[in-house]
Amino acid sequence: MSKISIQCRGDRIYRFSPAHTALLAIDLQKEFFVEGVGECLDEMRSILPRVARLIALARELECQVIHTRESYKPDLSDVSAYRKSLDYVGKPRQLGRFCVHGEPGNEFVEEAQPIPDETVIDKASFGAFYNTELDDLLRRSSVDHIIMCGITTQCCVHSTLREAVDRGYWCLTVADCCAALDRGMHDAALDIIAGEGHLFGWVADLQDVDRGISSMEKPC
Repeated sequence: MSKISIQCRGDRIYRFSPAHTALLAIDLQKEFFVEGVGECLDEMRSILPRVARLIALARELECQVIHTRESYKPDLSDVSAYRKSLDYVGKPRQLGRFCVHGEPGNEFVEEAQPIPDETVIDKASFGAFYNTELDDLLRRSSVDHIIMCGITTQCCVHSTLREAVDRGYWCLTVADCCAALDRGMHDAALDIIAGEGHLFGWVADLQDVDRGISSMEKPC
């Protein structure tokens, strides 16, 4: 298949080959979308149909689809002292202990359920590369381009993006398939990606991705 070109913000083009591209669906856990977690839950929930569409597009193209999850051991032995001081991991919530592996809330939302051959990366961290097999998995698969969606934009999405850029990956963030608890933080994170000559890659919306795929170059 020929490379696909996505028209991005800032009049930039993101080009990728599906065989060498992975979609990272970041931390689309039920517990982040329930009442009591943040102020802008309606806006966060509104991305889920678009996320489902983006995942479906990636599957149709046969890109790798990788799901990440902020998830800690039930005995909390992998929670750092600093993270303990933040006092959120393991707290009782509507759907069980927050961010604890095996609790109902730590499962993925219906719109972003992995299918059997897709990888799930459980991470005791914000960034998905820290102390996980993600980088090795991508390199073994000859993946050098990453498309990102998920939550929250300024935290786990941005942490993973920075880690990926430092490792040499070409990264596209799909803006309207990401969200934060505060719209200002979401917008600020996108501004940072574009800052200083687009240090952290490309930004597009789902319609741009959809349009680029629809008009992909056909092999001669």
